Amino acid sequence: MGKREGLSEPCSDKIFNAINNLFLLVVFLIIAYPLYFVVIASFSDPTAVSSGEVVWKPAGFTLAGYERILKFNQIWLGYRNTIFYAVLGTAISLVLTITLAYPLSRKDFKLRNPLMMMVAFTMFFSGGMIPTYLCISEMGLLNTIWAVVLPGAITANHVIIVRTFFQGIPRELTEAAAIDGCTNFKAFAHIVLPLSKAVVAVIALYVASSLWNGYFGPMIYFNDQDLYPLQLFLRQILLQNDMQGADISASSVQEEQYIAQLIRYGVMIVSTVPMMILYPFIQKYFVKGVMIGSVKG
Repeated sequence: MGKREGLSEPCSDKIFNAINNLFLLVVFLIIAYPLYFVVIASFSDPTAVSSGEVVWKPAGFTLAGYERILKFNQIWLGYRNTIFYAVLGTAISLVLTITLAYPLSRKDFKLRNPLMMMVAFTMFFSGGMIPTYLCISEMGLLNTIWAVVLPGAITANHVIIVRTFFQGIPRELTEAAAIDGCTNFKAFAHIVLPLSKAVVAVIALYVASSLWNGYFGPMIYFNDQDLYPLQLFLRQILLQNDMQGADISASSVQEEQYIAQLIRYGVMIVSTVPMMILYPFIQKYFVKGVMIGSVKG
C-alpha cells in the first residue's frame, strides 16, 4: 500500500503539470495570435486579408507597405521623440524613485513613516485629469517635453517595490561599511546599488514601456506636431486615416486604400519592435525583481 501511495503522487503531479502546461499554451496562443496575425498581414495582400485568406501564413507576399513607411517622415520624427522621452523619462524616474525609496527603507530615518503614508495615500486618491492639466498649465509645461516626462516620474507602486527590495539587503553590509568609515552615500553607491540591478532593471522596463506606449498625455499636452511621439502618429494613421508625408501616390482610390491598409499593419510592427528587442535583455532580471518586490514586506 505504501508503494502504491508513493507512486500515485508523481502520477497526479504529471497530470496536473500536463493540464497546466496545456492551459498555459492555450492562453499563450490566444495572446500571441493577434500579434502574429498583424505580422503576416503586414506582408500580405490587403485583399487577401479582407477576404479571410490570411490565417496562418502570408498571402500575396509584398513589401510595399514597409517601403512606404520608410518614406513616411512623421514615423522617423515620432521615433526620435519617443526614444528621447523614454530615455530621459526613465533616467529621471530611476533617480527620483531610488533616492526616495532608499531613505524609506532605513529604520533610522525619522521621517520614514510619515513619508511612507504620504506615498501610500497617492495610491488611493489622485487629483484627476483636469486638476493635473491645470497644474501643468500653471507651471508653464504645456507643449514642452516636461509635460510628458515629469508627471509620471514617481509612482507609489515603484517606490514600494524598490523600498521592499532595499529592505531585503542585509543590514550588516552597510553597518560593516560604516565601521570602515564609509558614509551613507558611499554605502548606497558602492554596496546597495550594485546589489539592486534586478529591481532597477524591472523599474526601468516599466517606465520605458509606459513612456513608449503613452499617447494620451502627449495628446492633451502637445499642440506642436514636432513634439508628437510615435504613438500619436500611429493613432492618426489607424483612427484618422491621416498619412500626410507617407508618399501615397496612387492612380485610383482603390489603390490608395490598398497602400493605406499595408501601412496600417506595417506601422504597428515598426512601433513595437524596439520594446520586443529590449525585453529579452532584461528578462533575466524581471522575474527576480518582481518576486522580491512583491513577496517581502
